[in-house]
Amino acid sequence: MSKYPLEGIRVLDLSQVYAGPLAARTLADMGAEVIRVESAVRSTRGGPKPQPGAVYPDGDPGSRPYNRSAYYNELNRNKLAVSLDLSKEEGRDVFKRLVTISDVVIENFSPRVMANFGLDYPALEKVNFRIIMVSISAYGQTGPYRDYVSFGRGIEAMAGLSEMTGYADSGPIGPGIAYADATAGLHASFAVLVALRHRRRTGKGQHIDLSLRESLIALMGEHVIPLSQRACPERDEGGTKGDFAQDRSDKSTPLNGNRDSLTIFQGCYRCRGEDEWISIAIHSEAEWGAFHRAIGDPSWAREERFATALGRLRNQSELDGLIEAWTSQRTPDEAMRIFQEAGVRAGAVFSAGELFHDPHLRAKGFFESVTHLEAGTHSYPGIPWKLSETPGRIRLPAPCFAEHNAYVFGKLLGMTPKEIGGLEERGITGGVPIR
Repeated sequence: MSKYPLEGIRVLDLSQVYAGPLAARTLADMGAEVIRVESAVRSTRGGPKPQPGAVYPDGDPGSRPYNRSAYYNELNRNKLAVSLDLSKEEGRDVFKRLVTISDVVIENFSPRVMANFGLDYPALEKVNFRIIMVSISAYGQTGPYRDYVSFGRGIEAMAGLSEMTGYADSGPIGPGIAYADATAGLHASFAVLVALRHRRRTGKGQHIDLSLRESLIALMGEHVIPLSQRACPERDEGGTKGDFAQDRSDKSTPLNGNRDSLTIFQGCYRCRGEDEWISIAIHSEAEWGAFHRAIGDPSWAREERFATALGRLRNQSELDGLIEAWTSQRTPDEAMRIFQEAGVRAGAVFSAGELFHDPHLRAKGFFESVTHLEAGTHSYPGIPWKLSETPGRIRLPAPCFAEHNAYVFGKLLGMTPKEIGGLEERGITGGVPIR
């Protein structure tokens, strides 16, 4: 048996930034051989100059910042890397040779890019009819917005997520990470597994058209469905198709901040210390009883205004103040333990730095120590699922730029050192990004 579930699968990763690299990394974590194909001219990880906003070890970009970026190194572990200039015919020819010995191609350019290179799915299918190609884009390969470009932040707004995550007095607020990219990346990795299963049965590859916007909307059904009658005006008497697209007056949900319409009450409450918080959610009357017993069964908990879920909802501001009077006397960890022992859903609000010291994550072995040739040794978030028979792990640090040219071009494609040297002389490949 293979040591890893996807051992023997080879993936060519042309993607940039977040969604595509995450999809490829997920496959690499499970044993696939993922080869990043990066531009020999313009590095997708940043060129010789430090990138604005990038995080480097000890704040030092070094002489090769493109090899030290925390963002790049976290998203590209377990991968190999080569450089190719796909704007030149010879570079495209080398890429096609790689396609003949590979199983999957992942790209997240705007839809016109791969076609302009002559490397879209119809072209690659002629080279290898078993190839599976994943095209991740903001709005998909078809439709009126096909050629619009965006990053995750813009997609979160276009999907309606930003509109529903703000506070009543703040307006729309985006999440703290590029959530649209993360969901699209994970959807893409799953779609690859489905396509591999289909190929095992039929012998044929296929093209996967994956939209960041649709990947995110698919997770928001409970907010979208209430408006579905308006979204299907042909079902309304006298409705005219197309009206809904022009009408943006409806809001699916009010801006509730930390509230949740599915709970009896939910909120985030200050704890003892500076900027310390705990999140609490009550889903049933039984949990409400456990909650007020956990905080000492105060007399206010039995007042008529808090006797029912509706009463608590109507008087939530007053209730918040009473709860916070209790939580503010305790640390988040102390309050969490009291509530959890009582069967109440509560969790301390952690900062990113505090996660590394969390005893539960350490006991689970979630963080893995990785040594990178240029970035040094650091703890990285590990694989979030544990397979009992074939668990993945971080086998390799993220590759340095063009680190595996000799292996990929020489061993896999059978090129001689002289041929590889010729590619370098003609600017088809290289060991340092020009810009």
